[in-house]
Amino acid sequence: MMDVAAINQLLAQMEQAKALAKGGSVSEPPATAGATTDFAQVLDAALKEVSKQSAEAKAQAERFVAGDPNVNLSDVMIDLEKASLSFNQMVQVRNRLVTAYQDIMNMPV
Repeated sequence: MMDVAAINQLLAQMEQAKALAKGGSVSEPPATAGATTDFAQVLDAALKEVSKQSAEAKAQAERFVAGDPNVNLSDVMIDLEKASLSFNQMVQVRNRLVTAYQDIMNMPV
């Protein structure tokens, strides 16, 4: 299971960055007030969680194929789909980060 608090915090940071980019002012949400979180740490934790989730889904699928009676096909399929969705979400985040980097690099100095 992905760390929902870390994802919510990352989303809040992204909303703050979006508001700043549009020229608005940003008020810190009460849940993160006083707490400082490094974007790289949150991103690293999310990547590790996606990797862990993918490995767990693969292991569960292998146990099902091996004939483990404690593993249901529906659970395997759900876990594989969750892992796939998590991976696709991280690919989209990566794409957005690359696009943002390219936009910054193309700005006139």
